[in-house]
Amino acid sequence: MSIRPGMFLPLANSIQARVTLAVAAVSVLVVAVIGIGLCLLIRHRVETEIFQETRRVATEWIGAMERGQIPPPMPTARVPLVQLVNSRGQVVAAGPMAGDRPLSAVRPTENHIEDMTECPKGKPCVMLTAARVPALQSQELWQGEPHYIYTGTDQPPAVRGHRLELLTSAGGVLLVTLWTWTTWRATGRILQPINTIRQRMSEIAPQDLSVRVPQPSGQDEIAQLARTANETLDRLEAAVTRQREFAAVVSHELKSPLAGLRTGLEEALLFPEIDARQAIVRSLPAADRMQQIIDELLTFARLRNTPCSPEPVDLGALVRAEAAARTAGVPVCTRTQPDVLVLGSRVQLASVVTNLLVNAQRHATRRVEVSAERAGAQAQVVVQDDGDGIDEKDRERVFEPFTRLEAGRRLDPHGSGLGLALCRAIAVAHEGSLCIEDSPRGARFVLRLPLMTG
Repeated sequence: MSIRPGMFLPLANSIQARVTLAVAAVSVLVVAVIGIGLCLLIRHRVETEIFQETRRVATEWIGAMERGQIPPPMPTARVPLVQLVNSRGQVVAAGPMAGDRPLSAVRPTENHIEDMTECPKGKPCVMLTAARVPALQSQELWQGEPHYIYTGTDQPPAVRGHRLELLTSAGGVLLVTLWTWTTWRATGRILQPINTIRQRMSEIAPQDLSVRVPQPSGQDEIAQLARTANETLDRLEAAVTRQREFAAVVSHELKSPLAGLRTGLEEALLFPEIDARQAIVRSLPAADRMQQIIDELLTFARLRNTPCSPEPVDLGALVRAEAAARTAGVPVCTRTQPDVLVLGSRVQLASVVTNLLVNAQRHATRRVEVSAERAGAQAQVVVQDDGDGIDEKDRERVFEPFTRLEAGRRLDPHGSGLGLALCRAIAVAHEGSLCIEDSPRGARFVLRLPLMTG
């Protein structure tokens, strides 16, 4: 099979592969340290137990030696090799398994015991303890000639050669392999929902935004990611739907004045007897309406996409100034508190108050009441008229762009239906709210904005 350049790039970039490799590297290091420590511990433990036994046998034989008498060797099952060797290297006494040749050439000094491992050529290694017979006993038994005792046993298979290291390495390799395989499978299962989410996200097209990613149960990070992705898709679908509806409504609203404008101009071209100046004059209202709609649409889009430049605004003074400017129509009564300060755009907030007052005067019978006061941590502006009011089912619809109720169309035939939508957009841009609340008579518009602190 030919290997193409970049063939392993997806695997190298895989989180599963990187995590598995990292765990494998750490596990190799950990297992190596544990294996080395385990080998040293086993060797030390085995050798310590054997040398303790060989020393015991050697000291007991030395202690059993009396004047003029050498007791026979006292080998045990664990220490079968026992020898007594003189200074010339001759075996004086030995156990049945020790043979007639010295087990070692090591000659320890008096009152000193040496532990060693001898490995004769072609024979198994032997673990020995070499001890010198004390001078007092040597004087009594051999006229002071030094004698040496060797006690030992064959090296156990567990520590013979490199068998222990090989067994430990094999166990370590098996453990690392199992650990790495488990990590690969576990990481794959953990990342499987993410791969599913990625595949489902790749299927989402602009024509169909209703597709949602599968959401696992629980509260872990993957479940929260899926939940957040679905919430984002919900908002995206809602925004695109609003955008499409908005574009459709804009097209519909612009179609009527554009058709009227085109009709007037074509009529002037088709019929020479029609005065061109009068045709232009008759077409100007349609052009004015188109300009009004376009200006309000630009303002609406600017509010959604461009943050305002904040400044301290006294809502009480702003309400009094805007109410004083409304000299035409039904009278406007004001009630304000001093120092109702908010942070925002004075021009935009004045536009909200003006729109609300114009709307209230249009529907009022005798008077309009407007107030600006504090309400906890918020500033509250209330515009109340004494007209027919707005049905509860229509209280949210009136804030949608180009939505005009029957009463509004009758009282203001040339309106665009964007005024209240602009007011709410400005309120939201100032981290506030604009809504219609219950009232005994008429419509009660309530604007709430956070009070300026500090």
